[in-house]
Amino acid sequence: MATAKTRRRRWLGWLWRLALCFVVATVLQVLVLRFIDPPFTAFMAARQFEALGEGDFGFRIAYDSRDLEDISPYVPLAVIASEDQNFATHNGFDFKAIEKARAHNERAEERARKRNRPVARIRGASTISQQLAKNLFLWKGQGVTRWARKGLEVWYTVLIETLWPKRRIIEVYVNTVEFGNGVYGAQAAARTYFRKDAKSLSAAEAARMAAVLPNPRRYSIARPGPYVQRRSNAIQRQMRYMGGPAFLQRID
Repeated sequence: MATAKTRRRRWLGWLWRLALCFVVATVLQVLVLRFIDPPFTAFMAARQFEALGEGDFGFRIAYDSRDLEDISPYVPLAVIASEDQNFATHNGFDFKAIEKARAHNERAEERARKRNRPVARIRGASTISQQLAKNLFLWKGQGVTRWARKGLEVWYTVLIETLWPKRRIIEVYVNTVEFGNGVYGAQAAARTYFRKDAKSLSAAEAARMAAVLPNPRRYSIARPGPYVQRRSNAIQRQMRYMGGPAFLQRID
């Protein structure tokens, strides 16, 4: 009996050590990236490996990180207007948006069942902080791995919101989010689609970039279809309603 208890204590000791190492490692990981621009993200690495697996050995990630001062203020404003209008006030999780999305999806699923059709579009409620946590550190995942990723996403979101100011969060997000197949960040997107630097992007161009999120491989900035055009116009209206670039002073 004493031997069994000893083994159990040893296992518990190892589990505590592993948990402590995980906490320390992830805190240091997030803390370092508060001050140093990430050279790449987990999603960039996954996309590069995906291309290699498809035999596309010439595929290259387009990524060029810039300080927020070197990016048009319309870019972070458009992204916030499009994806997370409560970004300035929430602590990483927008519970009102989550509840609205849940109710909307339940109604959509009910209508789809009555029509015997698949659900056309599921509404998400992830904040910019959650999306950044996923893009930087995690994977998309399916099945069980998806739920494991969701748990880690919550942890990394808490760390990012605790250790980074809001301005750093939006800066890293607009520099690392995918705007097209292998095109990451505002500067790479500006050069690829508009042949200019991110600092010179107009409100309309920034809104078009935000309109393809979160499906930049399904929708195109270069060839905007009716959906992207409608969404871009709606984003521009919301940008004006929010007060234009002056809104960004709320996240300083």
